[in-house]
Amino acid sequence: MKRALTLGVLALAMAGPMGCGDVEINAPTWPEWTPPKPPAGEVHRTSVWRGAIPPGQQIEIKGIYGEIRATRTAGTEVVVTATRSGDATAVDAVTIDAVTHGSGVTICAVYPDVPGHAPNVCAPGDGGNMSVRDGGRGIVRVTFAVELPDGVVLVGKNVNGEVDVSGVRSDAFLSTINGGIRVSTTQRATARTVTGSITASIGLADWGRDLEFTTTTGDVHVTIPAATNAAVRAASVSGQISSDFPLSEVVPGQMQGTIGNGGPTLRLTTLAGNITLRRGS
Repeated sequence: MKRALTLGVLALAMAGPMGCGDVEINAPTWPEWTPPKPPAGEVHRTSVWRGAIPPGQQIEIKGIYGEIRATRTAGTEVVVTATRSGDATAVDAVTIDAVTHGSGVTICAVYPDVPGHAPNVCAPGDGGNMSVRDGGRGIVRVTFAVELPDGVVLVGKNVNGEVDVSGVRSDAFLSTINGGIRVSTTQRATARTVTGSITASIGLADWGRDLEFTTTTGDVHVTIPAATNAAVRAASVSGQISSDFPLSEVVPGQMQGTIGNGGPTLRLTTLAGNITLRRGS
């Protein structure tokens, strides 16, 4: 079930399956493209979604240009506030759509369709389509702020913007293309970006799955509990690798080791940056 969020508060009932969408950017290559400055007459439109999502199910956020931020709430409802900023006409052409499914709720920033390309649609996981072309439409930033109850999984997928998840008690699986990622959780996390650094603190010692923190250009700093049981694989082409846990050099720029009794694999990767693995409490 899909809904376009209007100004104010909209509660959606939970319903039917899940999946993230292919993102196609019809503009100059993002790393070399400097977005235009916001127009002098910038306006802001705010949409809010709130609803109860059971622990273990997920809230998925799909953004294109802007930040995704999440903090813990002691309440039982997930609250997502999406703020669209830019030229008034362009802002009104961008919708915030919410789709409920069997695994939770997916909320997307949906930009106007690009002629000659498939229509844009919000869908969970790898479904849907999110094409965007800024030329002639002005620039619209969408900032998502998520209030996350304990145990509700956060899936944050961005294209051009940072992802910042602070002090949550939930799994957090995060990605962006241009932007850094910061996450601190008492549970598990993964983070992937292309241009940007990653700083992560994980509170759970028994993961039950592999975890990955990878970037192309940027540093990777990860803190895990001292009691963790895992295999570590770390690789940096042009940076240094530092670890509080014993690691052995396999070849220059690659190190590996076993923490505790071994277990799931922790992969830390960057092409141009340093890697730091720290021992938490």
